[in-house]
Amino acid sequence: MKIYTRKGDGGTTSLLGGGRVPKHHLRIEAYGTVDELSSVIGLLATEAAAAEERGFLQQIQHHLFTIGASLAVEGEDSKAFRPDLEAQDIKVLEVSIDTFTAFLPELKHFVLPGSDRANALAHLCRTVCRRAERLVVGLQAQSGVDPLVVQYLNRLSDWFFVYGRVLTHRQGTEEVKWVPRAKQP
Repeated sequence: MKIYTRKGDGGTTSLLGGGRVPKHHLRIEAYGTVDELSSVIGLLATEAAAAEERGFLQQIQHHLFTIGASLAVEGEDSKAFRPDLEAQDIKVLEVSIDTFTAFLPELKHFVLPGSDRANALAHLCRTVCRRAERLVVGLQAQSGVDPLVVQYLNRLSDWFFVYGRVLTHRQGTEEVKWVPRAKQP
């Protein structure tokens, strides 16, 4: 099987239902950003110390793959193709956030990404996730998107924020606090 088809050379791409849309279509932006998020998560996983956490990140990638596939279907076909996502998957993220938060110091300042490499990668995942969420919400306003997809992306970005703090805490590195100009020394 050849990787290239030349069908996209004119600026359009195929959806899973067989239709074609411009490559700048909101649907393509949405599932393309979900794919980008999965790639950045793969990079973060190379920094994760614990095998359990690498497995958790890989499970997130699996969820994102089915989310992306569901976003690649338009119209009546989209009703038949639901992402492999359940309310329990969101609950798993919430439990993980709560577990991590329980041992972290209380957050009293805004923090900036970059206290260490792993923290910066977690924040990169968070910001790509937020962009994916914004695009999916825009797509949801135009056509049907499973509400669990928006909820999952919203909770996932929160998870990456907390996970970045966890990675910094484990390194014994101090978080980079944002200090307003008026309060800087």
